[in-house]
Amino acid sequence: MTHPILPPRFGEPYLLTPGPLTTSAAVKEAMLRDWGSWDGDFRAMTAEMRARLLAMLGEGAGAFDCVPMQGSGTFAVEAMLGTFLPPDGKALVLANGAYGLRAANILRCMGRDHVVLDKGDYLPPRGEEVAGILAGDPSITHVLAVHCETSSGILNPVEEIAEAVAGAGRKLLIDAMSSFGAIDLPPATVPYEAIVSSANKCIEGVPGFGFVLARRDALEAAKGNCHSLSLDLHAQWAHMERTGQWRFTPPTHAVAAFLEALKAHEAEGGVAGRGARYARNRDVMVEGMRALGFETLLEACWLSPIIVTFFCPADPRFAFPRFYDLMKQKGFIIYPGKLTVVDSFRIGCIGQMDEEVMARAVRTAGEALTEMGVATAVPPETALKERARLAA
Repeated sequence: MTHPILPPRFGEPYLLTPGPLTTSAAVKEAMLRDWGSWDGDFRAMTAEMRARLLAMLGEGAGAFDCVPMQGSGTFAVEAMLGTFLPPDGKALVLANGAYGLRAANILRCMGRDHVVLDKGDYLPPRGEEVAGILAGDPSITHVLAVHCETSSGILNPVEEIAEAVAGAGRKLLIDAMSSFGAIDLPPATVPYEAIVSSANKCIEGVPGFGFVLARRDALEAAKGNCHSLSLDLHAQWAHMERTGQWRFTPPTHAVAAFLEALKAHEAEGGVAGRGARYARNRDVMVEGMRALGFETLLEACWLSPIIVTFFCPADPRFAFPRFYDLMKQKGFIIYPGKLTVVDSFRIGCIGQMDEEVMARAVRTAGEALTEMGVATAVPPETALKERARLAA
């Protein structure tokens, strides 16, 4: 890295979450100036941002363009689905957690035809399963895959999914909300129609907008598809291409912060450098938590470098709200679980943190257990048996 990881200012806790996350002082300071949304300087900022994001795609990026979209990451996911899935299309949604199921709910609200492959909390959708479903239903036109499902922390095998989708002549849409910028997905080797992410994830900006990187021919063909005025990616793209401006009021301060974050991302070594730091964060944290008795929800082969889910301890003296409060008091905000089967919590590996910060977080977790009177963080035997059964 070319710059040190500094502690948050003003006594802020570290955010061990999948976004919003801990940002650098330079990113925060970039928001201290006001910008005119139609001014030439801000149009230049938008153009630079789009170009930098496209460059991060790697080989095959020449066929793509970048369309930023105001709002949260879910706004951008809905924009992608509403723009590229035509009213007479049908989607296969690959779900193994809350965010795949949320995408299905978006399609339900839009009135777009879809089916769901729900793998539960533990397991990834596999290429052969996708190929079988597509072979049995020729009406499916698109497949939606979540790259990193942060409700469990699983890193789904999008490469084999993309191969199955391309082999069936269908189109792949990828929710890379929590992976873009840290895990490489070059379109030259992983064929997809569009990929979506957000400013406040692996690039370490602040909330305010998402962005879709899509094939230009798909954008051109998508005119008139969208169910929404505000979330129409084709209309946003066409307007930006014509004027250099956002159609509606842009999040100017968030864009300024994001440009600073993009420069830091490049200085760190791009996708490879950022991903390597996050992987070290994960490894230090997982090793330390296991030494305390905690166990991960997922087998090691499916752990992402973005966020890790842990079973809650079996000890009846453990109560997550108390554990959360103690961690926060000591400078770390963690994330509740989103699983339907077992009690769990999550610890994020992304943001302005390095392995030293993660080691401190582990020590803090041990101190919190001691204050709670919890001798070991070993999870319930039933949880471990269920994980083993499903993994088999």
